[in-house]
This record gives sequence, C-alpha cells and structure tokens, in this order.
Amino acid sequence: MSQTKIDAFLALKSDGRLLAGRERIRLLEAVAEHGSITKAAKATGFSYKTAWEAVDAINNLLPTPAFVTRAGGRAGGSAVITDEGRRLIATFHRLEGRLAKISSLIAEDGLDGLGETLLWTVGVRISARNMFQTEIVDVRRWPVDVEVTLKVSETISLLAIVTNSAVEELDLRPGRRVLALVKASFVHVVPPDGVPADALNRFDGLVVSRTDAEVNSEIQLDIGGGKTITAVVPRRRAEAAGLGEGDRAVATFDPDHVILAVD
Repeated sequence: MSQTKIDAFLALKSDGRLLAGRERIRLLEAVAEHGSITKAAKATGFSYKTAWEAVDAINNLLPTPAFVTRAGGRAGGSAVITDEGRRLIATFHRLEGRLAKISSLIAEDGLDGLGETLLWTVGVRISARNMFQTEIVDVRRWPVDVEVTLKVSETISLLAIVTNSAVEELDLRPGRRVLALVKASFVHVVPPDGVPADALNRFDGLVVSRTDAEVNSEIQLDIGGGKTITAVVPRRRAEAAGLGEGDRAVATFDPDHVILAVD
C-alpha cells in the first residue's frame, strides 16, 4: 500500500503582499549563482520581465534590498546578492523544512500527530487563547515535577509545572525564551475577595469585556503592561460573581495547566 504524501507550500508575505514563495526563492538562488537577471530567468523558466518584477518586489518589501542590481536592457544586467538576501533564502528553507515535517506528521498520523510546539515554530495559529512570550527566570527541580518561573513582563510572572523529562527535552533553563500557553477554559475569574488562598498564579486586573452565551461566558481581563487574559467560565458563575465591564477581578489558573513551547 502506498503511503499518503502531502505537499505543503510556504508563502512569506509583507503587508499582505507576497514577498517570497518557492518559485521566487528558486529565482533568487539562480540570480545569486549566475550574477545576472537574464541568465537566472533562462535557468528557471521565467520571462525576463517577470524575473525583474520579482526581484524588484522583494527589494521593495524588505527593510534593505535582497539584491543590488544594475539594469542592462535586452543585453542583460548584473545582480549581487546582499546579506539580507542570503538571510531571506536561508529563512525560507528553514521554515519550509519545518512545514515539511508537519506535512509528514499529517500524512502518517493525521492531525492528532501535531504538537502545539511544532505548530508554533512555523507561526501557525493554535487554539490556546492565552499566549505569552516569556523568559525563564528560575527552574526548581523536585523528584517528579519541576517548577518553572517565567517572566511575562517587568511586573508580571507566572509559574508552570512540568515533568523532569520535559525540562531535558525542551532544554528549559534560566534566560531561555519560551512561549507559555493557557487555554481559556483553564482560567478562573473571580472578584478580588474570592481568590483561593493557595492560588499560585494570580493576576489582578480590570474586566475589559464579558460576552455571554447560553452556557458559558467569555471574560477578558486587562492585567496591565499591555497584557490581557481571556477566560471561558460557566455563565452562572459569571452572573453569580456579578462581573461586568470595568469591574476589578482576578484571573487564576493552575501551574500544571501551562503549556510551554520552544523553537
């Protein structure tokens, strides 16, 4: 029985416009090899006009040019790749390699084979509503679990509990940047006087919005420093607490409900 194969295509965009796809990267590599737009166009099957337009578009969308070119009319022109161009090509191939891994996982195991860490590494959106770029400030090991303290901002930190094996596999250590994810359904929002005494992750803030559905309510809390936390709680609890826009409230969640993702 033949194995299913999935071919995924990567496209990098800037301000909604295509910056580079597989064909443009192939063209840019040919320009770098031949030092000529004309020769690169012939080598890749592009027309001379299309090749020039592609190079110009990339140069316009990048902070600094990928190539320095000199037009030569129908006789051709010269082109020299810059460090920015080399970084673009290398970055594209690195991301395309990661996308290929995801494609292979889908082909072999279906969507259940995808981990949130792998998805994050190629910039794919994931279901967890609360995502924070953090820095590890402390790793405290115990026989079974490990407490990882993460700095979200200068005034906000959170605690995650992971296994010892996860620490080794993810190379968790002070100073490392990691993405911390918490599903909205794991977050509790209560009035300031209703916080459990044993709450390890406590975030005081202001209710920005509350959206009620038949069963659940979504509450968004501004916790300062430009950070927000979203919670999905039973509507009856939100109503009983009387939480509404502008009210002070506290968001809490268990440390073992924090998912850590690394690149």
